[in-house]
Amino acid sequence: MLENAGHEVIAYQRSNWDAEAYHWIRLLGLAKRTVWASDSRRDFADLLRREKPDLVHVHNTFVMISPSIYSACYQAKVPVVQTLHNYRLLCLAANFFRDGKVCEKCLGGSLRPGITHACYRRSYSASAVVAAMLTSHRLRHTWDREVACFIALSEFARNKFVEGGLPREKIFVKPNFVSPDPGARTTPGDYALFVGRLSPRKRIDTVLAAWKRLPRSIPLHIVGDSSAREQLQAEALREGLTNVEFKGRLSREQTLAAINRARFLVFASEWYENFPVTIAESFACSTPVICSRLGAMEEIVSDGRTGLHFTPADSEDLAAKVEWAWTHPEQMLGMGAQARSEYESKYTAEKNYPLLMEIYNRARQGQPKWESNSRTS
Repeated sequence: MLENAGHEVIAYQRSNWDAEAYHWIRLLGLAKRTVWASDSRRDFADLLRREKPDLVHVHNTFVMISPSIYSACYQAKVPVVQTLHNYRLLCLAANFFRDGKVCEKCLGGSLRPGITHACYRRSYSASAVVAAMLTSHRLRHTWDREVACFIALSEFARNKFVEGGLPREKIFVKPNFVSPDPGARTTPGDYALFVGRLSPRKRIDTVLAAWKRLPRSIPLHIVGDSSAREQLQAEALREGLTNVEFKGRLSREQTLAAINRARFLVFASEWYENFPVTIAESFACSTPVICSRLGAMEEIVSDGRTGLHFTPADSEDLAAKVEWAWTHPEQMLGMGAQARSEYESKYTAEKNYPLLMEIYNRARQGQPKWESNSRTS
């Protein structure tokens, strides 16, 4: 989007697959670099001297880059914008989800519960490393001193980060966007659709439990994969769910085509989704969404206008909403039209670009002594 608007964008990337190469005898080194990766800071400082960007937009530093690059930007007097794609700054697992339900024990306080419950990769030692990274940078005021602006993807997420201690005045809401436009659907849709990883957080089990209650005349297509797929398929077969089809992992183009042919999308997550791009994609296809009444999902999907809400983890309520949606195609077509209007007004690249530039300008105006040029890293 930025390049299409005439900006020069320089990408700096490190692969977390590199972390997999650390043998157990090098884990101490990996733990150290999680807190402060000297090589990344050195490389990034060289890049800043060479390219002299207007600002740096950070999407993720965990694990291999580390927050050390903020220090390089601060020293070089280059403002930083940080997108908060998950809740890593507040939660070791980054998702406020533990033992099958929402957990906020570390929100705004000690990270000790996250270590006690081994919230990062179910490992006490790995959880302690993440806690050390967060604690050390909280103490040195890395995020409130060295980041000019934060981007939250929803008002719900913004409020959580404020509750967790980030300065409210530095957090701006800018949602994700869908580009290119996949185009609105031209038919009412032939099936209900679930898109997502087949994991506990996404609650495919709640969806299947709802379908056990529904007439077999309501078809469900499931797009997504995980190690649990075969088990879920076997369970569906035992329950006689002949109207449920597991499509496996599809390409983005194939997934958008599936959304375009669906009557509605079912989004059953029971964790604080930050901003589900699948919902924005569904809106772009004029496909309404039935979602959990929780977090950003409740904020993005307007109940009765662009979709329907159901009580999280309540398969009976979900079944009732699905049956109503299936037996009221005209009303769902109207919701689909409203969803498409929502996409056009909020979630296109054309609408997103000025929001991003306003945040960039705020970041730069916060430090008027910094020199101006035309590059973004």
